[in-house]
Amino acid sequence: MAVPDVALAGVGGWGEWHLGEIDRLRASGEVRLVAACDPDPPAAIGDTLLYPDLDSLLRDHSPDIVVIAAPPHTHAPLAIATLRAGADVLLEKPPVTGIAEFHAVEDVRAATGRAVQVGFQSLGSRAIPALRELIASGELGALRGIGAACSWVRPHAYFQRAPWAGRRELDGVPVVDGSLTNPFAHAVIAALALTGEPVRIELELLRANDIAADDTACARITTASGPPVVVAATLCATQDRDPRIIVHGEHARAELYYTRDRLDIVRDGVLERHEYGRVGLLENLLAHRAHGDPLLAPLASCAGFTEVLQAVRDAPQPLRINDSDWHDVDGHRVLHGVDEAVERAANELKLFTELGVGWAAREERECVQ
Repeated sequence: MAVPDVALAGVGGWGEWHLGEIDRLRASGEVRLVAACDPDPPAAIGDTLLYPDLDSLLRDHSPDIVVIAAPPHTHAPLAIATLRAGADVLLEKPPVTGIAEFHAVEDVRAATGRAVQVGFQSLGSRAIPALRELIASGELGALRGIGAACSWVRPHAYFQRAPWAGRRELDGVPVVDGSLTNPFAHAVIAALALTGEPVRIELELLRANDIAADDTACARITTASGPPVVVAATLCATQDRDPRIIVHGEHARAELYYTRDRLDIVRDGVLERHEYGRVGLLENLLAHRAHGDPLLAPLASCAGFTEVLQAVRDAPQPLRINDSDWHDVDGHRVLHGVDEAVERAANELKLFTELGVGWAAREERECVQ
């Protein structure tokens, strides 16, 4: 089989990370990088041809795979153009900015017979199937619920890194940036991978920073057959903590550290720690093309996540947190008590308002049936 030709759409930001992955696979002879495109590339990529846009790239080349690491609101049209050109797609998360866009891309994917893999790196972790097996075995007992605790520090510059950052829309086009839909989208998709499709979504969206999107949020997701899921997230923590998914069982608790591919199981106060590797999503896409391996993060598997994103998109503007409830530390805002609130929400499976958190008390809950 010929070595697949790969093109990269979007060189800056996460495009740099994807370029590193492509270079690694190129060094081992698994792919060829034939071209890249970016309207404002940060630097040249060796001798790789650079184009200002994807259309001009596709006029000159017929890549087998296009890796799309462009701004979120451009994902759907770029993916559709790529599929119609006959290439497979590795699409950075969030894959789309709404349910209509999801169906538009999925319809073209089905019509063309091509593959769309979404860059949810957490779904490449071998710890997730191990946790699924653990749940199915009954070792944890009946599940009370699944929580996700997500606390990071992000400076003011983070929300100024790109024109779309920290925005709900840009020039009238939905962007749907926010803590649940972008930095901690991996936590949402990982939790849903353990349960099922949402039937009801409750949201509390807040912001301490001077942005339009949320920087702190809590979502409770009721699924058709699985336990409730509560995802608590903030970018205004006192310090970075490894995000984790907590599966609360009657007999034991399992904690998935998806950025580290680690699974901790606590039974009767005794900790068992299991380390796992992960499969790169571009490598998995190559194996899918060559041998028919199942995709680890196909677009179809992101339907539930897209429902959560749509709920965020349709929700009222995030609540502006009072200035007295946060303070600045070294160029980032720290929300008072948010570290504890995130932990409690994920462990007690409650929303911030239900915990009596003062800065969330005025938030009205948005329910999507």
